[in-house]
Amino acid sequence: MIIFHRITYKNFLSTGNVPNTIQLDKDSTTLLVGKNGHGKSTLLDAITFGLFGKTFRSITKPQLVNSINRKNCVIEVLFSIDGKKYKIIRGMKPNIFEIWLNGEMFNQSASIKDYQKILEQQILKLNYKTFIQVVILGSASYNPFMELVPHARREVIEDILDIRIFSTMNNILKIKAQATREELLLISNNISGAKDKVHSQKKLIKTLNDAREMSIEKLEEKIKKIIYDVTNETLKYEKLQSEVDELTKLNSNENDLKISLQEAVAEKNKLEFHVDSLENHVIFIKSSDNCPSCKQLISLDHKHKTIKESLSTIDKHSNKLSKLELQIEKLNSKIKKSKDINRKIVEKNIDISTSLNTINMLNKQIADFNYEIQEFKHDNINLNDEKEKLKLFANEAVQMLEKKTVLQDEKALEDIASILLKDTGIKTAVIREYLPIMNKLINHYLHVLDLYVQFELDEGFNEIIRSRFRDEFTYSSFSEGEKSRINLAILFTWRHIAKMKNSVNTNLLIFDEIFDSSLDIAGTDAFIQLLHDEGEKTNIFVISHKEDVLFDKFNKVLRIEKKNDFSVLCEQ
Repeated sequence: MIIFHRITYKNFLSTGNVPNTIQLDKDSTTLLVGKNGHGKSTLLDAITFGLFGKTFRSITKPQLVNSINRKNCVIEVLFSIDGKKYKIIRGMKPNIFEIWLNGEMFNQSASIKDYQKILEQQILKLNYKTFIQVVILGSASYNPFMELVPHARREVIEDILDIRIFSTMNNILKIKAQATREELLLISNNISGAKDKVHSQKKLIKTLNDAREMSIEKLEEKIKKIIYDVTNETLKYEKLQSEVDELTKLNSNENDLKISLQEAVAEKNKLEFHVDSLENHVIFIKSSDNCPSCKQLISLDHKHKTIKESLSTIDKHSNKLSKLELQIEKLNSKIKKSKDINRKIVEKNIDISTSLNTINMLNKQIADFNYEIQEFKHDNINLNDEKEKLKLFANEAVQMLEKKTVLQDEKALEDIASILLKDTGIKTAVIREYLPIMNKLINHYLHVLDLYVQFELDEGFNEIIRSRFRDEFTYSSFSEGEKSRINLAILFTWRHIAKMKNSVNTNLLIFDEIFDSSLDIAGTDAFIQLLHDEGEKTNIFVISHKEDVLFDKFNKVLRIEKKNDFSVLCEQ
């Protein structure tokens, strides 16, 4: 319950720099009187402006600041809720808006609009429209409940029944549902993109793998061809080696042949020299008679004997020379043949060396290709990186699918909640429960106020009014006095329901000139009695001109007077 304690205002409308302070919780009934234009209804504008930043009457903000002082317009409203003491300070020139709780000011980092929302939604838990429906009944700038459109009527009743939370929840749900739909759309697009990524990544991995397999296959084909070449080259090598072995077997030792040749040539030369010497000696013997050494005469017998021995020796040497020449010829032939064989062996050894080099080179190529194959098989860095990317994309897709499932579940719950939170859902069920009570209370207060009609509100908050002597008719069909009774009955009904719900229940109730226009004497007496009946835990303020009629019917009387063009509050 909201307990309003005090309101103070200065430089507000006709109030001057000396503040007017009205105690709101002291007396159960208070009469506020004064002449026209002296500022009686300023209380209404001050309290609505202090709480909601807007006036009860149609007055623009620049007109609210006292036209003489033109500055320091300030309104302070003190109230408590559940033992927590609040003070609202709002002013203009300079602009002020402060909320104080138990002597400490609320954080003002939020904008004025947000600050006002905190006051209405978190502290007061009612808005301007509901406040004036349950706290104020006036004759100026006031739209009674029955003159509100159905939507506005519904808002008032939702506040009174404390079910506006469902409207707030529905608004929050709409934002949340929209965000869920957008997130679902986004994640569906992301899932589609993730699937495309996975597909592209699989294609890339297949391409890389195929390229690797193709490279290995090409290398293996090359190895097969090289192995074939190696086999042929090995056969060629083996054949050449066999031929060399055969030639080696056929070949004599050339050095031995050369030595033998040298020895034969030396012996031939020696024999030829000896033959030449013998022949020269024969010629000398034949032509000489005396010995060249001793100068003695050479006998014929001795000549014949020496010549014969020399010729015999020459014959022997000649035979040997013939044999040596034949031997030398054979040796030269053998040496030549050996050279030919050696040349062939050298040529074939060159071919063998070439063949061996070719075989080694081919084997090296095989080894290199095998190494490349092993590198392709074991060096999977790029492929593994791409596989890791694929896993990452797949995991992202799975996570998004899981998130999509969660969002779909959330959307299903939000759809159900949306049905429940619509006007046709929970709120209608609650209103349907309270409508009979509301109608019963309205009719009770109408009877107390001497208006005997059957009044009902339907679920669309349209009125159905019946009378014993009249056909069914509407609110607009009544006289102004009857309308005032209906408005009062509805006001007291809302306050009664608010007390039951402890929703917008408050101690303050203000009537502005209700007695001055439409209520007759019977209506006035009935209303005064109703005020006293409702007076417990309620502080009622009545603004009126009928001071002479009402003076003795209230616990306290306050008078507003104009002094030096400023409105001043006086107690009586």
